[in-house]
Amino acid sequence: MKKIIFALLAVLSLETVTYGQDQHVVLISIDGLRPEFYKDPTWNMVNLRQAMQEGVYADGVDGVFPTVTYPSHTTMITGVKPLRHGVYYNTPSEPLGATGKWIWDYNTIKTPTLFSAAKAKGLKTASVYWPVSFNSPATWNFPEYWYLSDKKSRITLKALKENTTPAGLYEELENNALGKLEDVDFSGDYLGLDDNLARTACYLIRKYKPAFTAVHLVMVDHFEHEQGRDGDKVRAAVASADRAVKSIREAIDMAGITKNTTVIVTGDHGFVDIHAVVAPNVLLAKAGLYDPQQPGNWKAYFHTAGGGCFLQLKDRNDKQTRDKVMQLLKSLPVQQQQTFIIKSREELDAIGADPTAALGLAAQQGYAFTPASTGEFIRGAKGGTHGFYPDFKEIQTGFVAFGNGIRKGGVIPQMGLVDIAPLVSKLLQLDMPAGDGLLLNGVLAK
Repeated sequence: MKKIIFALLAVLSLETVTYGQDQHVVLISIDGLRPEFYKDPTWNMVNLRQAMQEGVYADGVDGVFPTVTYPSHTTMITGVKPLRHGVYYNTPSEPLGATGKWIWDYNTIKTPTLFSAAKAKGLKTASVYWPVSFNSPATWNFPEYWYLSDKKSRITLKALKENTTPAGLYEELENNALGKLEDVDFSGDYLGLDDNLARTACYLIRKYKPAFTAVHLVMVDHFEHEQGRDGDKVRAAVASADRAVKSIREAIDMAGITKNTTVIVTGDHGFVDIHAVVAPNVLLAKAGLYDPQQPGNWKAYFHTAGGGCFLQLKDRNDKQTRDKVMQLLKSLPVQQQQTFIIKSREELDAIGADPTAALGLAAQQGYAFTPASTGEFIRGAKGGTHGFYPDFKEIQTGFVAFGNGIRKGGVIPQMGLVDIAPLVSKLLQLDMPAGDGLLLNGVLAK
């Protein structure tokens, strides 16, 4: 049915478009973007609402499992699910004790990306705070990366100075776009972080006119975690992201490339309000399968990712321990069992999740998971989160595309993050290998 809808939309398109070496694509990811932000005028995304009238927008975009930032962004640029691209979570599974590390390294990705395909074709690219971009092949790379102090707090300024490439680019940005920055300018508590990311993208577009630019805006997600799906800080962050979209459009115009540029605005996941968190590692600790005092002594461990949770076995062939964990879960009081759904290995394969997990847990709305292995099995919480199994509306993200090659006036009832890479590949003629997504012909002008 989905393919039929897009085929009909393609027939209705009347414009003639050609693609070539002068084509540019700008991919803007607003972390935590939800479709109502641009569909409901009370959210005040004035600029994105204007843009959606000029192009195509989606009623909802399905994500991956878990619906968290790093796997989702990697899916956007590969067109495949985590099972294939290799970035399963934001942070690595660390049963011996969390170090604070994230999955920063681009070399973790096991499949071709838009960046590698563009480089192979001789096209220039820019990456601005894109997840999993440390060591990226992007021509100009301002990575999402930070060092960790002894207390595991983030040291971002020094990390960016030393790892933005090519050499000298960070200083060039400070001199021409950002001014002299301090660590506080990369604090997640202030909207200025998104301002600086937008300025970086604008400068690179105006100065170098990359064929492909990807920029990640982060503050909407930050305040949705703090306040949930709505709140004064969330609304301010949404308006700020909308202004960033306008700034990038203006930079495209100043660069003189508007006629040959396509802009795609999307996100990685929606958001769910929560009132409690579940601690499945408490079960394992009580059963002697995990020892929080001696984490090296373990047989099983749940790696948590917001509304998703994944069982890791020290011995992946340890069927006895897996069955014992399943028995523990099914022996919980009915009220506790109702806080999550068990996902079998077969179901994880079907959704394209971490191939090393023995089973998964998908939290019901209102609940999320904590890695804690001591204390109560269920405890109170507030705010919002994501990571949930991508089968309900609230966890969907959004999509708006406009500019060169995009038909005007199209509405996509439903699509997936896996469909973004095939679209960019078509626009830039990158010949990306077939993945898990579709080329949404109804998006393209003819």
